[in-house]
This record gives sequence, C-alpha cells and structure tokens, in this order.
Amino acid sequence: MKICIAQLKPTKANISENVEAHKKLIKLALDEQADAIFFPELSITGYEPDIAKDFATNQDDEIFDELQQISDTDIIIIGVGMPTKSDAGILISMIILQPNMPRQIYSKQHLHSDEFPFFVAGDKQIFVTFEDEKIAPAICYESLLTEHADEVAKNGAGIYVASVAKSSNGVEKAFKHYPEIAQKYSMIVLMANCIGKCDNFESAGNSAIWNNQGVLIGQLDNEHEGVLIFDTETEVIKTYLCK
Repeated sequence: MKICIAQLKPTKANISENVEAHKKLIKLALDEQADAIFFPELSITGYEPDIAKDFATNQDDEIFDELQQISDTDIIIIGVGMPTKSDAGILISMIILQPNMPRQIYSKQHLHSDEFPFFVAGDKQIFVTFEDEKIAPAICYESLLTEHADEVAKNGAGIYVASVAKSSNGVEKAFKHYPEIAQKYSMIVLMANCIGKCDNFESAGNSAIWNNQGVLIGQLDNEHEGVLIFDTETEVIKTYLCK
C-alpha cells in the first residue's frame, strides 16, 4: 500500500481554514495514488487543550463531511485529529474516515500529566486494515511508551502511525524511541507532527518514517507543511514540501 503522513501548521480554533489545509495536503497524496493519509494530533483545531472542550464533537459532525466525500470518491483512508465528547469527559481523538464506511474514533489511551486537567483517557485500541496491512494509530505521548507498541504488535499490527504535536525536545525523544520499536517489533513507524505554535510550545515538525528494521527512510523539515508517501511494497518514499 501507499501510506502517507501529513505535516501541517494548524490555525488555532479555525476549523474551516484547517479543513482547507487538510484538503490541500490530501490532494498531494492523491496525486501519488496514496491509499491512506494521517494527520497530526488534534489537527482540525490545533493542539490547544484550553479550548478543546469548546470544539469537542463526535464522528458524525458535518465538519468531516467534505473529507468523507473525498474519501468516498477518491478511495483513500483519512485520519484527522479532533477532540471528542464522552460521558467521562473530553477525549483526544483521531477520526478515521474510510471509503463508504462508518467513521471510526480512536482516542488516546495514555495521557501526559499536563493533559489531565483537560482530557480523559480512551479505553480501547482500534486498528485500520487495508488489504493485508494492519495499521495501529497512536497519539503523541503514548507512542513513546513501549507498552503501547507491545500491545499493538501482539495484535498483529505491521504499521504504527504516531499522530503527534511535539516540541524539539519531544522530537529528539521520538527519534531515539521509534527506530527501537520499529526494529524490536518489525513494524513500519510513521510520525506525523505539526509545525508552528501549539498551546505553550512551538511544534518542531520533522515528520518521519522508519522501516521495519528501524532505519530512518524519510523526513520533512521543521518549517514547511508537506507530506511523506511510502510504498510498503517497493519501499519507495516520496517527499513533498509546500514552500
């Protein structure tokens, strides 16, 4: 399959502008016949815990209708970040849109302590399947926990997609951890990070892909929006930066 990660610069709380930014990056992926594209943590609103409750919704919100139409028409899986509602509180979620299928939600199961005042943890792992590929989503902090990678590997995942909002310090940690779990579990690991202001830090981009031997095979910079597209059969990777 051709799997893609997107790096974008969300505008705080500007849903319509961010959806348009998503569409532009999806177009780049579609130009290369990508089968799936995944975006950074809370990509539709920006990673902004203090406003998350004001925008929290569910997978059936019309916010996602344009993206669903693209998924249905162009036959592409799309994973976008959005705060969602639950009886227990607000979740950090990935809305997964698949062609002509009901939308799914994956919610972050392991929160960083800074997130406790704003969010509650999800309670189950989901997987996305495409032909013979099993994709496990992970959201930021939990993707740095070996226990999370261990769980999805035991369930047969061959691709691990980390949807993140990481500072330069977080990216440094990721570049040490992800190749280790890629090699340990023979999983392809992809990290989709954003750029620009997030909450009280600057997100550092450097979205990247490691093959299942833990070798870094593609990386974006820390300044530009763009996509990385990886063909899991040929191992060809293509990079596009929006300059």
